[in-house]
Amino acid sequence: MLNTIEPHIKAIIFDADGTLIDTMPAHYLAWEETTQFFGGHFPEKLFYELGGIPSRRIVEILNEKFGHSWNPEEFTAHKEKLYIDTYLPKCKIIEPVVDIAKLYKGRMPLGVGTGATQEVVQAALAVTGISDLFDTVVGADDVKNGKPAPDTFLEAARRLGVEPQYCLVYEDSDMGLRAAESAGMTSIDVRPYLVPAQNGR
Repeated sequence: MLNTIEPHIKAIIFDADGTLIDTMPAHYLAWEETTQFFGGHFPEKLFYELGGIPSRRIVEILNEKFGHSWNPEEFTAHKEKLYIDTYLPKCKIIEPVVDIAKLYKGRMPLGVGTGATQEVVQAALAVTGISDLFDTVVGADDVKNGKPAPDTFLEAARRLGVEPQYCLVYEDSDMGLRAAESAGMTSIDVRPYLVPAQNGR
């Protein structure tokens, strides 16, 4: 079950995009519009395969895969401004997961560990009104190696003051689940629980 917390768990870390907030379709629209602006195309299937990977690394992967020479900083700055200004305001929370955060707020430390930058994730948490639920937020600009490396979740655990083996991670991407496993944390894949709700939106 989505809300089954094992007795040994002392802290919960949530991914943001696609886990707490239904942002992945919005992110894809911003990515594809930006890719077209720079003269390319970003296949939707590939976008979802790269879920959880920091934006700069995604641009590098697109360059490697399709022979582009895009500047990762310039590209991501364009994409993130477009996402925040145009697409993010329409995004909604994923209620079954946010309900877990609300349930455990004040009962154990709660954090966010995301492949998004601080600017982007803080904007998403603010626009959906859930910023106050979390004790710390770790973004792509807070760690050297993004998901699937364990750095993001390990930094969140460090900030929360809880050993990794006592942390539970909620995730919606294969890369994120690999990162949680590498960090030595328990994880729950939220995707099986969310498909019907997302299809109904």
